[in-house]
Amino acid sequence: MQSVRKRRGNDLHTNQTSTPGGLKEHVPQHFHFDLWFCLTLQNWILDFGRPIVMIILPLEWFPLNKPSAGDYFHMAYNVITPFLMLKLIERSPRALSRSAVYLCIITFVMGASIHLVGDSINHRLILSGYQLHLSVRENPIIKDLKPASLIDSFELLYYYDEQLGHLMWYIPFFIILYIYFTGCFTKAKEQNKIPVSGWLLLGPSAVYYWYLVTEGQITELFLLTFLAMVVMVIHQKRKGLSPDSNGLFLFCSFSVTVLLVALWVVYLWNDPVLRNKYPGLIYVPEPWSYYTLHIKNNH
Repeated sequence: MQSVRKRRGNDLHTNQTSTPGGLKEHVPQHFHFDLWFCLTLQNWILDFGRPIVMIILPLEWFPLNKPSAGDYFHMAYNVITPFLMLKLIERSPRALSRSAVYLCIITFVMGASIHLVGDSINHRLILSGYQLHLSVRENPIIKDLKPASLIDSFELLYYYDEQLGHLMWYIPFFIILYIYFTGCFTKAKEQNKIPVSGWLLLGPSAVYYWYLVTEGQITELFLLTFLAMVVMVIHQKRKGLSPDSNGLFLFCSFSVTVLLVALWVVYLWNDPVLRNKYPGLIYVPEPWSYYTLHIKNNH
């Protein structure tokens, strides 16, 4: 008898939280200013501001054989960001696959942690004269290392930092945002407008995504995500649905990011040094390579 009551209780709880169509009940559909603000703020401080604080603070405060201030920023980012993304998924008006979300978050944390180690060592190389606009083997402090096999080790470090770490970090990051976006569609006209608070966050959010795309060298991944969002919008409009305020905020942020990346590429289109560093069909230089080439060396 108790087991029957327990089953009925569980069924009642399920009916209160989701419907057969996958829509949650009793979930507020207002603009999530608190989460978007926290995400934007911590992205600017803990990710974009991470290399800046390492440059500004005196080197003697953080010896080269100890974690730097930027490393502590990165550690905080690796904890706070997945937590905020989980909270964002919780507020989705549509019931989403928990297994997919958990797998993405786990991979995200692992990739960001790999990047933490590689980026920490990479920063110490910069303080020793490493030039980001040159390849590993072309750097003056690297090419004369003995034995020569040490250069292979630094190339492995670069692979973990700039390639594997970035892929394991950014692929699940954009998958999470896209999964959330798929649930942000509604027929209610009053929910299809971005509030003033959202417009104020739109600029800083788009500029951060520009930095993420260019410095992370993930232009293809970002464009695929944006294209998938466009396709989703077209598909849902055929059903009479439009993005709500949260989905519209995310879509507009990505749209402005596309424009910023295009302007960045046009601005550096004829730079011969960066052209040599970033060959291939898609040419998108890293901001910190631009810094070490045109700003740091001129001061």
